[in-house]
Amino acid sequence: MSKEFKYCTNCGQQIDGKAEICPKCGVRVVPLQAPMMHVERKNEGLAAVLSFFIPGLGQIYNGQIGKGIVVFFLFAIFAASIALLIGFILAPVFWIWNIYDAYSTAKKINQN
Repeated sequence: MSKEFKYCTNCGQQIDGKAEICPKCGVRVVPLQAPMMHVERKNEGLAAVLSFFIPGLGQIYNGQIGKGIVVFFLFAIFAASIALLIGFILAPVFWIWNIYDAYSTAKKINQN
């Protein structure tokens, strides 16, 4: 049986489709069928481009502030590790994942 999910309109966290309150930020989530509900659409391309130039910025644009900050600092660590040669693999792989994550999260937000 497939479980339905939705995204918190405040923090962007994926939550259970039947949840009334986001377990991460504690904000009450208005049911999708409510006529007054307005979920701000996210531009997938913009999220990807922002993450291309500054890793983590696309996540912040999507409303995932904490995740964006973590991505930014992890990328900085991986980029600094280029001097140890391991960064030549870690930094590009993490950078590409960061772009994909920003794009796919914005797409999921727009599907709700």
